[in-house]
Amino acid sequence: MDRAILTCALNGVLTDPLQNAIPVTPEQCAASAREAYDAGASIIHVHFRQQGAGRGHLPSWEPEVAVAVCEAIRHACPGIVINQTTGTVGTDISGPLACIRAARPEIAACNAGSLNYLKIKVDGSWAWPPMLFDNPVAKVKAFLDGMAEAGALPEFECFDTGIVRSVGMYVANGMARTAQYNFVMGVASGMPVDAALLELLLNYRITGARWQATLIGRAEIWPVHQRAAELGGMLRTGLEDTFYLPDGTRATGNGQLIEALAGCARKAGREIASPAETRAMLGLRQ
Repeated sequence: MDRAILTCALNGVLTDPLQNAIPVTPEQCAASAREAYDAGASIIHVHFRQQGAGRGHLPSWEPEVAVAVCEAIRHACPGIVINQTTGTVGTDISGPLACIRAARPEIAACNAGSLNYLKIKVDGSWAWPPMLFDNPVAKVKAFLDGMAEAGALPEFECFDTGIVRSVGMYVANGMARTAQYNFVMGVASGMPVDAALLELLLNYRITGARWQATLIGRAEIWPVHQRAAELGGMLRTGLEDTFYLPDGTRATGNGQLIEALAGCARKAGREIASPAETRAMLGLRQ
């Protein structure tokens, strides 16, 4: 099998840095990315946060913040590949597109379909007011057009099987030249973390297309990471997706999580791809 490409999901969009030690500032993002880089990550998936005391739990779409964060990561991690988030609710996508144009990530996450974003408490009440993560086709196309203009490879975020199947239609329609899938498992109203489901999903992608699985949860994610490694997928973890190591202890940083992920790859008989090898394998600019 190919060498394993490891992605570190650096920080996410919802986690409160006052409650969990996630990186927010350019300096923090660079230091955390370096830990992941040293452990084998060749791609850093990054969300941008508002800067300043008491504001780091809020997302930022300021191009200046995006550039500062990405430049700090690139300086700390020679050759690293940046994968930028674009997820936003509503029709105004000017902020994410402005960040793509300014920071010029090699990869950009493209949420490929809509999802009722739900979570229920033990007593049956909603954990938050039910919301729609809206990604209609016109919005997806606008993102894809912007990514193409900036030279960013789209990575299609798929929250259910219908979205996986839609990606093939986007390519057939000419909206995208190629497909790289990210099967998102563990969102309460989306696909569950399930190795058997992961194996089935591979039958519904474009033949030969690269893929990875984003696995959100605790101990239950690690056997599925192992199966993804055995099936030949790219591998992803980080503080955006989990705080827990395979033995159930709490990770102190992204480096520990990537080290555990690299262990899954090696257990499957795969070596870890360097940033240069990752760029060649994915056809990214050098």
